[in-house]
Amino acid sequence: MYNLPRHKEQDKQVINAFIEKYPFAFLTGCDAENRPIATQVPLFFENVEGRKVLRGHIMKGTDHHKAFLQNDNVLAVFTGKHTYVSGTWYSNPYTPSTWNYMSVHVKGIVRFVKSVELEDILRKTSLYFEGRNEQSTTVFDNLPLAFKQRALELIVGFEVEINEIDTVFKLSQDRDAESYQNIIMKLKEQDESGRVIADEMEKREKDLFSNK
Repeated sequence: MYNLPRHKEQDKQVINAFIEKYPFAFLTGCDAENRPIATQVPLFFENVEGRKVLRGHIMKGTDHHKAFLQNDNVLAVFTGKHTYVSGTWYSNPYTPSTWNYMSVHVKGIVRFVKSVELEDILRKTSLYFEGRNEQSTTVFDNLPLAFKQRALELIVGFEVEINEIDTVFKLSQDRDAESYQNIIMKLKEQDESGRVIADEMEKREKDLFSNK
């Protein structure tokens, strides 16, 4: 990822909130022969015995399950809304266009967990996507016992011991105040992705230009 200080998010609460809002991550790694593998799964921060980890589940016996058993180094990439930014919106319109986006990369070591821990992962995952509605028929605890038993035989739960977290929140921080304000105005006229990026830029505008 781009290693530019002005595009880094340092606030841990912002990073945690971003992962919670966009939990459907690319989980990537390599097998024993260094062939790349990837899958997309929801992942959530958890505190386990004083350790902060990512937890999730995947299908048993897949290429990525086998690869993670052979090579336990993984990278989880969380991505949010992103949008095109036209160079014509800058104070100097003879400038190349770009892309604004937000991304969090988490590197760590994957470990597969016991069935009791898998049940806990499925419980928390289903509750999250059902809006914490404990009465939903799709929440893990409300599913028929026979169905749960079959499902638990087909999937494996895991946790990722976090070694490093890196970020890119590329939100036109390198532009002058006039360009920055104009980008926000133009993005508010775009689709949902553009409007979300505009909101994120507005949150940072005061800190970027208050001393200039």
